[in-house]
Amino acid sequence: MSEKHWSLDDIAWDRFDRSRVDPELLKIAKAAALVEYNSSDYAAYLCNVFPDDEGFKKEAQRWAVEEIQHGEALGRWAQMADPDFDFEGAVERFRAGYRIPVEATSSVRGSRSGELVARCIVEVGTSSYYGSLADSTTEPVFKEICLRIAADELRHYKLFYSHLRRYLERENISRVRRFMIALGRMHETEDDELAYAYYAANAPAGEDYDRKRWGSEYMVRAYGYYKPLRVQRASAMICKAAGLNPQGRMSQLMAKAAYGMMKRRHRRLSSRPALAA
Repeated sequence: MSEKHWSLDDIAWDRFDRSRVDPELLKIAKAAALVEYNSSDYAAYLCNVFPDDEGFKKEAQRWAVEEIQHGEALGRWAQMADPDFDFEGAVERFRAGYRIPVEATSSVRGSRSGELVARCIVEVGTSSYYGSLADSTTEPVFKEICLRIAADELRHYKLFYSHLRRYLERENISRVRRFMIALGRMHETEDDELAYAYYAANAPAGEDYDRKRWGSEYMVRAYGYYKPLRVQRASAMICKAAGLNPQGRMSQLMAKAAYGMMKRRHRRLSSRPALAA
């Protein structure tokens, strides 16, 4: 990550237009701010998994700094859009209820190569997500933030992919194994982390956490914003990380299946009275 990174001062905050704030986008932006801001835990986990790789650990720590800044930018925008939003309080609420296993000393993916495949999937997935949010908003500042984050996540994908190639030279994991890790990590987009972040950012004080409810509240909104071209590009890069042809038939089928699944999930969740309201 040698490129000069942007700072919060580079964002044209004076262009903020409250009349263009989508209240549904605001809700998922608040949740995203918490997940991004909590990236120091992931850096600690990665450093534990790669304890003897000083070069990678430095890159992981720099990566976390940039991810935390994403959270700061989204949190600042959310407070401009909703002055009653307590970003720091929401961060504390999130951390009190959700933590990743930072004490792990080996990858939960079974190998370092597997860990790097998973990181590639996360980065390309978030790049696609923020790109889709940028395509979906007319609020100038939020669009700028999302485009900057989407570009960062694409650069982060390239970072982790470069280390993946290095580790594949010493760890012999098959393309099938890499593909299964990729599918597994994609499935985890509906895990507790995003559901709890949405709850911590949006639930009234004193409201109990219900994973099914708050996960559905998040996904019914998030799935509705994905754009086909963004999903298609993400699918190609996921195949690349899995060792498959990014322009091949599998990539096309994955993109079509993923986008179709998102639309079906969005329609099904939208039909539930509580969520539709």
